[in-house]
Amino acid sequence: MSEPNELSVEVNVTEPEVAVVTVSGDLDGETGTSLHHQLANQIVHGRRYLVLDLRAVPFMDSSGLNIIIRASNETKRLDGSLHLAAVSDVVLRLLDLTGISVTTPVHASPEDALAEIASQQAAKPELAEGFRPAQR
Repeated sequence: MSEPNELSVEVNVTEPEVAVVTVSGDLDGETGTSLHHQLANQIVHGRRYLVLDLRAVPFMDSSGLNIIIRASNETKRLDGSLHLAAVSDVVLRLLDLTGISVTTPVHASPEDALAEIASQQAAKPELAEGFRPAQR
């Protein structure tokens, strides 16, 4: 029996509110905890915009999907966003089958995702000032 593909997570903070998280290896129930902790740590430290570079993730199961869903929901709660980048065909098929690719932006590269985030950030000041839900 071969060893599972160990997960490696590398974080590059590109701006105070933006981080690119590069993931390598299988993303499953045994390995996903480290990614979950890294994403939670980035959010705690003020990163509202996260890019997951998944080019080196050959396999993902429901545990990986759950991590993506949770991170997406948390960034949205903070008026930010989660972006997936450089997704392999196998993982993209899973994202498509589950509908995650409809609710979470998928980009060809981390650079494309960062460009989209820059566009979102540029649009936020006008929206943030004029639209706030009433507090009860």
